Amino acid sequence: MNDLFKTLLLALVQVLYYAILARVLISWLVIAGLRNDFLFRLDQVLGTFSDPIMRPLRRIIPPLGMIDITPLVAIILLVVIREAIARTL
Repeated sequence: MNDLFKTLLLALVQVLYYAILARVLISWLVIAGLRNDFLFRLDQVLGTFSDPIMRPLRRIIPPLGMIDITPLVAIILLVVIREAIARTL
């Protein structure tokens, strides 16, 4: 049971990691001029996974001019959480 719980937690952290990374890439594509319905729908779907961790961080971390460093902080936190789970459970 303990291994199953650990595996599920690690999988959840990994999904959040990739959802945040994909949203960053999508935002860069939109800035570069690539706009279509698929990207907007994909961004919305990924937002349902990543927003629960991003919203609280955005309240704490101010933007640096036009740059939002919240995804970077979230990814670093997820890496730390992943390592903590891997070592303790």
